[in-house]
Amino acid sequence: MKKIIVKGFLMLVSIVLLSSCAVIREGEVGVKRKFGKYYDKPYTQGLKIFNPLTTTIVKVSTQTNNMEVELSLPSKEGLNIQAEVSILYNVVGKEVPDILRNIGSDYERNIILPVFRSAVADVSARFFAKDMHTGERSSIEYAIRDQMTKLLEGRGIVIEAVLLKSIMLPRNLARAIEEVLEAEQQAQRMQFVLQQEKQEAERKRIEAEGIRDAQTIIAQGLDGRILQFKSIEAFLELAKSQNTKIIISDGDMPMLTLPGEAELTPATKTGIKNN
Repeated sequence: MKKIIVKGFLMLVSIVLLSSCAVIREGEVGVKRKFGKYYDKPYTQGLKIFNPLTTTIVKVSTQTNNMEVELSLPSKEGLNIQAEVSILYNVVGKEVPDILRNIGSDYERNIILPVFRSAVADVSARFFAKDMHTGERSSIEYAIRDQMTKLLEGRGIVIEAVLLKSIMLPRNLARAIEEVLEAEQQAQRMQFVLQQEKQEAERKRIEAEGIRDAQTIIAQGLDGRILQFKSIEAFLELAKSQNTKIIISDGDMPMLTLPGEAELTPATKTGIKNN
């Protein structure tokens, strides 16, 4: 009987000890609440002992939290855009007692969500629906974050980022945006083709100028004496051939003709015939 009593007493003591201990981990703080009143100084990581009959320790995470929201965003032209948004935030450890006193433990629903809905409605109404699919998307995210930061100033809650994860435009608008983007891409492609054609035209012009300049240089270098000398050299080589030919000269420039192509007059030509 004594053993049973001792075992029961030890078990009761163990239960009391376990219920009067709290472990505060990294990335969170604990706030002592006694008879419904929160203490000003939060506990950091470690083992904390308290009286479970009169006191509790409320633990709150100070790590980055991700709050996901699905809502409809109003655009500047009056359209409603379905979107999924992630709100990354954290709470300041030393401000946790005030957050629990003034806002409560469900601070996401009590203050973060209402502030976000107000900020996102105000910001998105300044932009057109198509801006949410372009480079303006990041501007919308920054503007929502900045407005939420102003509204939550002094509350102990820090908004790290607002991310527009999914944007679903109305079908007709999405198709219109796609057509505009396709037209822009086609215009860019045509501009590239025109640039290539201009480069090719410039290349041909430079090539033609080079040929013209080369011909001019050659023409300037070929005077009558050089042409006469080259002709004599060529006909001397032809004279060595065994084929029948007639070389006609007027004393200035020899000419070659085949028999029967021209009638010779002794008064103006001297004929040389090789067989």
